[in-house]
Amino acid sequence: MDMSWLHQPLTRRRTLAAATGLAAGALLPSGPALATAAQYTNPVIWQDFADIDIIRVGDTYYASASTMHYSPGAPVLRSYDLVNWEIAGHSVPVLDFGAKYDLNGARGYVRGIWASSLAYRPGNRTFYWLGQIDFARTYLYTATAVEGPWNRLTTISTPYYDAGLLVDTDDTLYVAYGNTTISVAQLSPDGRNQVRTQEVFRTPSGVGTLEGARFYKINGQYYIFLTRPANGQYILKSSSGPFGPYTMRQVLLDLRGPIPGGGVPHQGGLVQTQSGAWYYMAFVDAYPGGRMPALAPVTWTADGWPVVQLVNGAWGTTYPSPAVPPPPRQVTPMTGVDTFDGTTLKPGWEWNHNPDPTKWSAGNGLTLRTATVTHDLYWARNTLTHRIQGPTSTATVQLDHSAMRDGDRAGLALLRDSSAWIGLKRDGGATRVVMVTGLTMDSNWNTTGTGTEIASAPVSGGRVWLRANADIRPGAPRPGTFSYSTDGITFTRLGPAFSMGNDWRFFMGYRFALFNHATQALGGAVRVTRFEVSTP
Repeated sequence: MDMSWLHQPLTRRRTLAAATGLAAGALLPSGPALATAAQYTNPVIWQDFADIDIIRVGDTYYASASTMHYSPGAPVLRSYDLVNWEIAGHSVPVLDFGAKYDLNGARGYVRGIWASSLAYRPGNRTFYWLGQIDFARTYLYTATAVEGPWNRLTTISTPYYDAGLLVDTDDTLYVAYGNTTISVAQLSPDGRNQVRTQEVFRTPSGVGTLEGARFYKINGQYYIFLTRPANGQYILKSSSGPFGPYTMRQVLLDLRGPIPGGGVPHQGGLVQTQSGAWYYMAFVDAYPGGRMPALAPVTWTADGWPVVQLVNGAWGTTYPSPAVPPPPRQVTPMTGVDTFDGTTLKPGWEWNHNPDPTKWSAGNGLTLRTATVTHDLYWARNTLTHRIQGPTSTATVQLDHSAMRDGDRAGLALLRDSSAWIGLKRDGGATRVVMVTGLTMDSNWNTTGTGTEIASAPVSGGRVWLRANADIRPGAPRPGTFSYSTDGITFTRLGPAFSMGNDWRFFMGYRFALFNHATQALGGAVRVTRFEVSTP
């Protein structure tokens, strides 16, 4: 593949807790030898973007990530230097894969958008996103710009598990996919149908599970990049075409990662810069915050195998910055203030399942009308989420609650399978600010606790400021704390610290979440006039 056009790398979903160890690889100098050049620090994004697929189109880099049950899905990140990233849009505008993604009689937690693939096809100047849903079928979306609009091109009956999409040099589309047994499919010229599929590799029992495929053609050779969850990375190489045969080599195993308390960088992908340098972007398991992207340079052996460049036997915390042209502009920060002044949401926002579009609006603030009558936040529609910035950050919300009705619950949550929130309860014509904890799910993502109020205070007037501080440093459960203000200046702590767990099995990390739901009847509303994520 002519890597001056694009490139598609990656990462995937599974993950365990922390892991350390040694790995073989070429060493970069450390200490003063690196201090003379500009450097970047890992993780390059301290937010939850897992299973990354990464490409370059001209002078711009793009990456896609898993979002599970959040909607819109499959965010597209954009960068000009591989280090500073912004969220440009989403490849899957709505999770229209069944009623469970609407919280309609069923729920889609830990389903939806898993490891998927992003590619660019020069022949028609089109971006492609491909992913399987619910082990049932594969969906393919296209757009001529990553901001959208993205439209569904086709549905394919074969579920391409953990797919990697390759645009060959002759514009043919191939897909590598599978778990342990790896297959390659060829698509029709229009991308709408499968022409052929064939098993190309069966993982040796001594290696274990391999999945998370990414598919490349580099210098005439075909490569399938595979992860061993959650501590290894392997690569298959074929000199005989996309259907093999393939030989295998280990890229890394039990490699010490760049985040203290975090796991082994894995499920990553390769990308080539304009100057010909290669980089590997992986993710690091770093719960309770999620899975954070890390970047390392790569060299190639004389016989065509990639080698991750190490620092003191580990994935480096810092490396020299990639040599790339000056960016045409600064990317939009992933933290800061949102006043919801436009009629659409900025791309940093994702709903918990699909929203009811008739129950929210933006412009002069974000209005959330109650969309569900429930005592269970996990069943409430129109809960709007934002990733937490690590290692610690604070979300502050200015909330107009004058239109709440009796029985309504609105506020700011630290949302995962074990959650807590600060917010407002309106009952009997009176409004209180409360801290609630004990919202829990079991391992099948069924609700086991709808929450217990453990602190409260009366509030008057129609406006309040709510604040959640989140410590998402990995390696142990970490505290989240809540406070409120009636003037936006002096904040009062409410309730004890909430322990954010670091178990990996929910996959997605903790998020800040804005919600408003009814427990008696619909009709109430709140308006968020300002939301800010700040770091120390």
